[in-house]
Amino acid sequence: MSSERGFTLVEILVAVAILAVALAAAARAGSLATDGARDTRGRLLATWAAENRIAELRARQLFPQPATSTISVKQGALPLTIAETVSDTANPAIRRIDLAVADARDPGRTLATLTAFIGQP
Repeated sequence: MSSERGFTLVEILVAVAILAVALAAAARAGSLATDGARDTRGRLLATWAAENRIAELRARQLFPQPATSTISVKQGALPLTIAETVSDTANPAIRRIDLAVADARDPGRTLATLTAFIGQP
């Protein structure tokens, strides 16, 4: 039996394995946080794009006819598609506008929706 003190190879391998698992978990948590921040940014930009569309209609004093249309916009370097549905209300001087904003690269994924009402100028 040796009188020298130190770590055996098995002890070192176990410590390295534990460290590797901890680092992998930290990397995964960082990746999830980054994905969440990117998703939140996309939703925020989509909401701004919808609000900008309503502000534009109001500023131009437009009273759109009932119809469905698609508009391509860019908000914060993010290409977006706005699906706009204009419908009548019980009051003929007011129109309902439903907006659904999607990432132009993934049109099936709606990032934000907004409903607004515009009165006849």
